[in-house]
Amino acid sequence: MPVKIRLARRGRKKQPFYHVVIADSRAPRDGKFIEKIGTYNPMTSPATIEIDRDKAFDWLKKGAQPTDTVRAMLRFKGVYYRKHLMRGVAKGALTEEKAMEMYKDWVDAKEAKIAARFEESKQKKEEYYKQLSGAIKKAAPAANTEASQEAFRENSGEEE
Repeated sequence: MPVKIRLARRGRKKQPFYHVVIADSRAPRDGKFIEKIGTYNPMTSPATIEIDRDKAFDWLKKGAQPTDTVRAMLRFKGVYYRKHLMRGVAKGALTEEKAMEMYKDWVDAKEAKIAARFEESKQKKEEYYKQLSGAIKKAAPAANTEASQEAFRENSGEEE
């Protein structure tokens, strides 16, 4: 039975939300699945990806084949990095403790980057809403305002 790690669409029209599932490759996209290992929400900025890394790693070890999109998400979340480190452990290049320490450090650094991205997005959104409400006036470039004022004076002088 060929097993795939893929996305199952949920949500309503024009508002997609996906579950990351383990499913038989012959099952329909939104049909029967073996296990749900995470979610993906592309509507947030940046997109929200929540995956159980341990379950995903176990299924990869068992031979489950991810789709292209899920493969990119697993790389982003570090599941493939863990697989890479465990291959090094199997070859004897490093110990399992050292590999897990490297993995934890990588995950912590990645989570900090993601948190910073969410914070930056939140600040941009707040700034945008302040501009809409009129609390902040957007400053026009000085060169453009002077040039436009001179052009206005020249045009108004010609008409008289």
